[in-house]
Amino acid sequence: MLTLYDARRRRAVPFRPRSSTVTLYVCGVTPYDTTHLGHARTFLVFDVLVRLLEARGARVRYAQNVTDIDESILQRAARDGVGWRALGRREERKFLEDMRALGWRRPDVMPHATAEIAAMQRMIRRLLRQGSAYRLDGGVYFDVAAFPRYGELSRWSPARMRRVLATQDDAALDDPRRRSPLDFALWRRVPDGPTWPSPWGRGRPGWHIECSAMSQRHLGPRIDVHGGGSDLVFPHHEDEIAQTESASGERPFAGWWMHVAPVCLDEMKMSKSLGNMVFVRTALQTTTPQALRLYLLDRHYRRRFDHDEVALERSRERAAELAARLGRGAIGPLARDAATREVLAALDDDLDTHAAIGALERAARRVTGDDARASLRAVARRILGIV
Repeated sequence: MLTLYDARRRRAVPFRPRSSTVTLYVCGVTPYDTTHLGHARTFLVFDVLVRLLEARGARVRYAQNVTDIDESILQRAARDGVGWRALGRREERKFLEDMRALGWRRPDVMPHATAEIAAMQRMIRRLLRQGSAYRLDGGVYFDVAAFPRYGELSRWSPARMRRVLATQDDAALDDPRRRSPLDFALWRRVPDGPTWPSPWGRGRPGWHIECSAMSQRHLGPRIDVHGGGSDLVFPHHEDEIAQTESASGERPFAGWWMHVAPVCLDEMKMSKSLGNMVFVRTALQTTTPQALRLYLLDRHYRRRFDHDEVALERSRERAAELAARLGRGAIGPLARDAATREVLAALDDDLDTHAAIGALERAARRVTGDDARASLRAVARRILGIV
C-alpha cells in the first residue's frame, strides 16, 4: 500500500483518498523568470505521484495554479520596463515548454489568480461574516487569534514566524495597525499597480487567499493531497489551512501535506530572488529529458541536494544504459514479478524515487523474462519517465 509523509501529522500515513477520484493541488509558478531545476524537481515529484496512481487505475483530479499577480512579478516588470501581464504570459509559456520537454503530465486544470478574483472575494466575505477576518482602511486581514490551531503545520514559535514574515516580498504592504503582526492580508488597499474593485475598495488579493479560493473552487473544500516546495510551509500553507478550514467549517483541508526539498547551488537554495539558478532549458542543451528526470528524481523528495554537473552527466549515461537493457519492446501491464514488486515497493514507501531507480537499474541487469521486462519498461516509462 502507498504511504505518504504528511507534514501536518509528522509521519508517513497509508494513503486512503476520500473518494474514487484522488484530488491533488500543487502550488505552481509565479511566472517572472524561466524554470530552474528546483521548480522542475518539485513538479516532477508530483508528476510521478500522479503517474503512479493512474498506472494503478485511479482517477486523479490535479490542479496547479499560476500566480500571475504577485509583488515579485510587479517588481521584475518595473525593473525590466515591461508590462506585468506581458511578462507573466511570456514566462508562463517558457515554463510550459520546459515542462513539456520533460514529459510532464500536465495538470487537469491550471487556474490563473487574475481570473479567480470573484472566488477570492466570496471567500473573504464568508470569513468576515463569521468573524475570522476584519476590515482595516480598505483592506481585509485574517485574525489569527480566531483560529486556535494556527501553527499546527509549521510548529514554529511566533518569534520565528515574525522573522520569516519580515523577509516576504509583500511585507512592506502590510498595515502596521493590524491586530497582530501574524495577521495576514486577504485583500489589500495598495498605493500603486494593478487593482480590482471589491466591496472594500479597489485593491488586490493577498497571496494566500489565492490558492485557498482556487483549490476550493476546482477541487472542493477538502482535498487529498496538497503539495509544493518546502519553503511554502510557512507562511503560505499555514495560512491556507487557517483561512480554508475557517471558511468551509470542514477539516482537515488536506489529508496529506507533501513538501519537496530544494535543489541547491553551492549549498544555497536555488531561487529566483538569489539569482543562483540552473535552468531546465540550459541543462537540456547537454543532456536528454529522461536523463534530467533521472537526475532530479535520484534523491528522496524530502532531502535537499546540491547541484552536481558530474552527476548530471552521469545520469545521461545511466538513462541510456537503462533504456538499452530494458529494450524497445512494448510496455506491458504492471506484473507481480519480484523485480517489479521491488521497484513499486520503493515508490509505495513515501514515493522513494531514489530507491526505485536503484532497484530498476539492478533489475534491468538481471531480468530476462519478456513479461518482467515489459513490466519494468512500464514503470520506467509510464511512471518514472526516465527512459
